[in-house]
Amino acid sequence: MTGLISLIGKNVELEISAKTLFQGTVIDVGLDIIILFDSKKYLYIPLLHLQGIKEKAAENTSYSSEEESPLQQEGEVTSYRKILSNAKGQFVEIFVTGNKSIHGYVTSVLNDYIVFYSPVYKSLFISMQHLKWLTPYSNQLTPYSLSREALPVVPYSSPLNRSFEEQMKKFIGQLIILDMGEQPEKIGLLKNVSNNIVELVTSNSTTIYWKVNHLKTFHFPNQ
Repeated sequence: MTGLISLIGKNVELEISAKTLFQGTVIDVGLDIIILFDSKKYLYIPLLHLQGIKEKAAENTSYSSEEESPLQQEGEVTSYRKILSNAKGQFVEIFVTGNKSIHGYVTSVLNDYIVFYSPVYKSLFISMQHLKWLTPYSNQLTPYSLSREALPVVPYSSPLNRSFEEQMKKFIGQLIILDMGEQPEKIGLLKNVSNNIVELVTSNSTTIYWKVNHLKTFHFPNQ
């Protein structure tokens, strides 16, 4: 950690999983998260996904050291969970799977997952270990230029279990979409969830099993 802290205030190139590269100024390094400013926006990147980072030649940036990143509060220890908690109710863009970003806001932060409201996907349950980064919107912007009235900050209304797997068990017997439906085999009837294994029946009545800890998100049609 000492090595990363020495990069605060410096311009870097950072690589995360899937060979995604970012360049910008390191604003802070927390217990398990790094904060980068790329001259336009703040990026909050869990260290879990950090592959490598190196100092780059200084470039022009509009960042001022007097500015505070929008998801930090003065005096508190910076951590991934704290950033997610501070993000509740604020419009953000998050990146989880494939080449898709999701726009909306965090409504709840549980043990190992968050509940995220998206105007496109509605309520999404997202594993914290698979969230690659998040970026807050500026105060003047909303997803898809929708009015704030069209995006009310309303928490998920049903009771929530503390873990991603236990929450999924509540929906046994329902149609479910895993990982935002990136594969047809991840859409189907949820038959069972047990011992880190999901049993899913697809549209052609094929049964397929998925490991819970490799699943990134789940949500439901028309919810």
